[in-house]
Amino acid sequence: MSSINTLVKDIYRLLEEGTEQDTFEACQMFGQRLASLMYDRLKPKEDRRTLRMSNVGKPDRMLWYECNPYVKKEEFNGPTYLKFLYGDIIEEVVLLLAEVSGHSVSDRQREVDVNGIIGHIDAVIDGVLVDVKSTSPHSFKKFRDGTLKEDDPFAYIPQLSGYLQGTKMTDGAYVAVDKQNGYITVMPLEDTDRVGIKERIDHIKEVVLQKEPPPRCFSPEPMGKSGNLKLPPGCSYCPFKVECWKDVGLRKFIYSTGPVWMTHVEKEPEVMEVDV
Repeated sequence: MSSINTLVKDIYRLLEEGTEQDTFEACQMFGQRLASLMYDRLKPKEDRRTLRMSNVGKPDRMLWYECNPYVKKEEFNGPTYLKFLYGDIIEEVVLLLAEVSGHSVSDRQREVDVNGIIGHIDAVIDGVLVDVKSTSPHSFKKFRDGTLKEDDPFAYIPQLSGYLQGTKMTDGAYVAVDKQNGYITVMPLEDTDRVGIKERIDHIKEVVLQKEPPPRCFSPEPMGKSGNLKLPPGCSYCPFKVECWKDVGLRKFIYSTGPVWMTHVEKEPEVMEVDV
């Protein structure tokens, strides 16, 4: 019987040595799933401002904005949508490689419901519910070293906890892919790290009905020794950051590594600033 414990080395071996088995049918199904994925992503965008299993673990204030449609939401740009798209493609590639390398893959996009909140799991590999994540090299280290619980700005742990409760499965794990270097790792979600998602959902349903937003989710962090303060990652990726920080007034600077949102500028950066 296959085990997820050998998933990484089995995928690497498959890519290095190939296989004599007939993979045409599996690849054909992969092509169909990829076509469906692309077809879906090229449809007109929908403004789905609601609670979902993928976002209920996010901070209270962020979800208050998400569920109040009169609050202006920042639209994602082309590069961001492309980043989301190849993350979805990487997920399909990993699941294909897992299957062809001899592992059991089932329950793709199975729907789950916890207290009326809907979600869709990525898959079950060898009896383990998995959430596939494409990551930067920096984020990959948190999965490789098992330190995600210490820094989880995108609420991955509540998301997988919700999937486990919704399916009533016992074992869950992340399959993380370093999209720059091609590394893969499997990080189990330990029982002690799981979130009581039913209680979380009950709480957030009350929060989003409040007239005023809860306190801010994050605090600005220093940018080197310049005295400048910038938004942390969990805040800079939020589509409501401009609204959230309007009393301060965000400034957006374009560095070679990407945009940086500053809440305080002590020393003017020597890079281009764009209007917010």
